[in-house]
Amino acid sequence: MEIRHHLFDRITMDPEKCFGKPCIRGMRIPVTTVLAFLSGGMSIEEMLKQWPELEREDIYQALGFAAALMEEKVVPLEHQ
Repeated sequence: MEIRHHLFDRITMDPEKCFGKPCIRGMRIPVTTVLAFLSGGMSIEEMLKQWPELEREDIYQALGFAAALMEEKVVPLEHQ
C-alpha cells in the first residue's frame, strides 16, 4: 500500500518497495539516494541525465522533505 506524504506529494512510502523508505513517486529511487548524490557533488542536471525518469521537482521535493525532517523534535522519554 503506497502512502503519499501530506506536504510532499512526490514522496511516497510503500512497505513493499525499498523496505518502506521514502521514495520518489513510487519508483525505487529512495530520497536518501537523491540526497547522497547531491551531497557527493552531482548536479541536478547530471542526475536528470543519469535517471531520465526523475524530474527536477522530484529533486526539489527530496530536499524539502529532508529539511522538514530536520525540523522535527526528538523528545527523550524518561526511564522509570
